Amino acid sequence: MSAPLLVLLALQAPLDEGTLLVRQDTAEIGREAFRLSAAPGGVGGAGWTLASTVRYDRTRPIVVLNPILQVGPDSAPASLEYTVADPREPLRILGQLARGRFTVRLLGRRTERAREFPAAGRVVVLDDSVFALYLFAGWQAGPGAMPVTAIFPRGGRREPLVVQDLGVEATTLNRDAASLHHVSVTGGANQLVHLWLDRAGRLLKLEIPSRHLTAERTPAS
Repeated sequence: MSAPLLVLLALQAPLDEGTLLVRQDTAEIGREAFRLSAAPGGVGGAGWTLASTVRYDRTRPIVVLNPILQVGPDSAPASLEYTVADPREPLRILGQLARGRFTVRLLGRRTERAREFPAAGRVVVLDDSVFALYLFAGWQAGPGAMPVTAIFPRGGRREPLVVQDLGVEATTLNRDAASLHHVSVTGGANQLVHLWLDRAGRLLKLEIPSRHLTAERTPAS
């Protein structure tokens, strides 16, 4: 097999993929399928692309959220393509990093809005209803409290957060006891978010106590 073909296959293969079961209290409210891949230009060298599809179908109307976020090798957001399939207000969101600012365009049925967010320092793109995006917040954790700026394109807000690596701690995953890497994200509207990652840095569980919400990776079939 030729070297160029091997590189192409490596770029196409996901670095990680899975499904998060989203619960509020004990009720399932949605499922999120996500796929993390190396961005075009090199395996890991040009950054990563995270594509997620979240389907909330336990109530009506059914809403499907589909963001595709590309980040650079420093895990800073580079571009965003985001489709919101909501019959009440379908929306397409485009984001682009340029000259220290992250520009967001929101394209509705009859409206178009644009907004710029300062993007200096450590920056992540998040969403209140898409949880795989928190992986990049987890990657920002290091020794001590780490200030991070979060941009919520769909919500139209920018929040200062603090990310902290709490080390390996005991928790549960799919009701089984587990020891996972614990990262806390404090500040903003959610107040506190717990991230639980495995040794490879994969996101396995997320908890938002203020919203009684959890998102847990389902066991591989």
